[in-house]
Amino acid sequence: MLQDTQNTPLLAGLEAGGTNFNCVLARDPRTILARARFPTEKPERTLAKVLAFFREESARLDPLGAMGIASFGPVDNNRASPDYGRILNTPKRDWVHIDLLGWFREHLGVPVNLETDVNGAALAEQRLGAAQGIDNFIYVTVGTGIGAGIVMGGRIINGFTHPEVGHMRMSRDANRDPFPGCCPFHGDCLEGLACGPALELRWRRPGTELPPAHQAWELQADYLAQMCANLTYCYAPERIILGGGVMQNAFLFPLIRERVQQLLNGYGPPPALAHPDSYIVPPALGGESGQLGALLLAQQQLHGNPPAA
Repeated sequence: MLQDTQNTPLLAGLEAGGTNFNCVLARDPRTILARARFPTEKPERTLAKVLAFFREESARLDPLGAMGIASFGPVDNNRASPDYGRILNTPKRDWVHIDLLGWFREHLGVPVNLETDVNGAALAEQRLGAAQGIDNFIYVTVGTGIGAGIVMGGRIINGFTHPEVGHMRMSRDANRDPFPGCCPFHGDCLEGLACGPALELRWRRPGTELPPAHQAWELQADYLAQMCANLTYCYAPERIILGGGVMQNAFLFPLIRERVQQLLNGYGPPPALAHPDSYIVPPALGGESGQLGALLLAQQQLHGNPPAA
C-alpha cells in the first residue's frame, strides 16, 4: 500500500538530456504534480527556464525539499571530486564545465543529488519498471548519444567516473558501411555509428522518416547487437534494457535479438541464450525513466542515502 504523501516535501526532478531538459515535481515518484520540457539550448537560456519552472511551481504548491538531476554526460559524478556535478568534455561545447549541481544548489537552496541520465533511468527501472526484482542488469539509452547505466548486485556501478559504453569500439565493414562515424573524439565508435544524429547524417534523413524496411535498420541492429554481446560477456547481466528515442522503433528489438544470438553462437549466460525475448527488452517506464530516476535521486537525497557510486 502506498504511504500517505500529503505532508511529504516536494521533490524536484530534472532529466538534463542532450535534446531536452525534462522537469518534474512530485511528492512521490509515482504521482507527478507538475512537469515541463525545454529544448537544450545555450546553458544560460535553458537553466533560466528550468529555474523559473521550479520556482513558480513550488510557490504554487509547496517549498522544495530536495532535487535530483539525471544529466547527459560526460559528467563528473564522483562525489569525492572537486568537480562533482560539472559537465565534462562533451561534444555540446557550450556545456563544457557547466556546474549543474552547484548552480541549482545556489539558486534553489535545497540539497541536490546528481547522477548520469542513464544511471538515473536504471534506478527508475530497478525500482518501478522492467528490472524490478533483478539485481544485475544494464540500461542503455540510444538517442542523441548512447550511454549505459550498469547495476550489479543491486548497486549502480561507477569507477573513477561513470562507464562510457557509448564509446566502445565497433567492428565496421567499410564496404557495407562507408560512413566514418560522427563522434568528434573517435569517429566510428558505437555512438559515432548508431546514435540518432549518426542515422540522420548517414542517410540524410532523420530516423523518424526511415521506413521499417529501410536498409538503415539492419545496420543499426548489427551495431546495437555488437554492443549487447560485448556487455553480455563483460558483465553477464540478467537483462539488458534498451531505451531512448531510437529504440521507440519497436521493430528493432527482434532484429537485435536475432543478431545477438548469432554473435554469441551458443556461448554465453543462460538468460541471453535461452530467453532472448526477456533478455533484451524495452523500458517499462517508456520515455519517463530518466525523469522518475531524477525524482528517486531527490528522494534519496532527502532521506540522506544517495546511491552508492
